Amino acid sequence: MPRATLCCLSLLVLTCLFAPTPASAISPRAQELRTASGLTPYTPPDAFLAGFFLADEMEPCFLFGSVKDFAASLKCPTAWLIEEGEKARIAKPQKPDTPLEYTLYLEVDCPDAPGGVAYYVFVDQSAMTPKQWIEWRKQFHKNKAEGEYGATRDRLEKAVTEGMKVGGELRFIMKNGELTGGKPPEEVLRQDMAFAPCYDLKQGAKISK
Repeated sequence: MPRATLCCLSLLVLTCLFAPTPASAISPRAQELRTASGLTPYTPPDAFLAGFFLADEMEPCFLFGSVKDFAASLKCPTAWLIEEGEKARIAKPQKPDTPLEYTLYLEVDCPDAPGGVAYYVFVDQSAMTPKQWIEWRKQFHKNKAEGEYGATRDRLEKAVTEGMKVGGELRFIMKNGELTGGKPPEEVLRQDMAFAPCYDLKQGAKISK
């Protein structure tokens, strides 16, 4: 074997032996929580990621966004996950006039930080119009849906006419597998995370940054 080839092979072997071991993609704590909740990686649709989002289910005051910008603002590694059963459910053929809501988990893997591993639990509503949004709620709230959500539906319709495409809703926040109490997500975003809203639903106006 030529000396030059032998040297190259020796160098390759040494590189493989002494190269640093790649770090795990997720921390052991994050893997533990994924397993306990039956979560699996998932790529959300572009319409959801590019859309704006609510952060209060009953009486939202603002739209935040985009979802993609919010994820990018977080300081630790992130990943989008979905429950395995939910993934199987939405994979089935659906009627075109009845778009689904489904839950997505934005994992923030900070095992050494005080908050540990956090999950921002979203509902993907990117395939829905405001009218379909409230029709979906009528399945669960029956005749109460119009009284509880009608005002929000009207405000969302106005926002959509002004170019604010809604992608979903941040429903709640979990840290280390437990729901965070106290403030609703809308207040957490504005006060604790300084993630400013971009549209005032009650005023019906975009917010200048």
